[in-house]
Amino acid sequence: MRAGTGPSRGGASVGLISDLPPLEAAAIRYLRYWFSGAGPRSDLHQAFCASLGPDLAESAYESFGELCDYCVQHGRRPLVRHGLTCSCLGADENCFANLVAAAAQGEIADADLLASLLVAPQKARTLSTLATQSALFIQQMTPGQPPRRIYRPGSASLH
Repeated sequence: MRAGTGPSRGGASVGLISDLPPLEAAAIRYLRYWFSGAGPRSDLHQAFCASLGPDLAESAYESFGELCDYCVQHGRRPLVRHGLTCSCLGADENCFANLVAAAAQGEIADADLLASLLVAPQKARTLSTLATQSALFIQQMTPGQPPRRIYRPGSASLH
C-alpha cells in the first residue's frame, strides 16, 4: 500500500482507555467530547461546572477549548480521534494524553517534544503551554488521583 492511501496511523489503536491513569483517560474523553458536536460539547461544559463550580469551570472550559482548537489550527495533519463511546485508544489520542500528563508533571522538555508530534515544531511550545494550563484543571476534576511518581531504573527499561 502506498503512503497516504490507507487508514491514518494517528487512528491506529494502541491500547484501551481503561488502561490509562485517570488524568490521561479524562484528557481523551474530554477531547472526544470537544469534537463530537454541540450536544457533547455542552455536556462537557456541564461536567466542568459540576466538578469545578461555575467560575472556575468557565476558565477550564475555555482553556481546554484553546488546547483542542490549537491542535486543529496548527496540526501537522488532522488529529484523528476514535468515537465518543469507543474503548480503544488511538495513536493521536495517546500522544495528546501523554502531552497533557507531561505538562501536568512539569516535564516541559517532554511536553514540548510530544507537542511537536501534533503541531509544527515552531508551534510546539505554545501547545505545551496550553496543555499545562488545561492539565491543572483536569487534575482538579480527577479527585483522588495521587501525583504520579516517576521511577526509571538506570537502564530506563520497564519490562
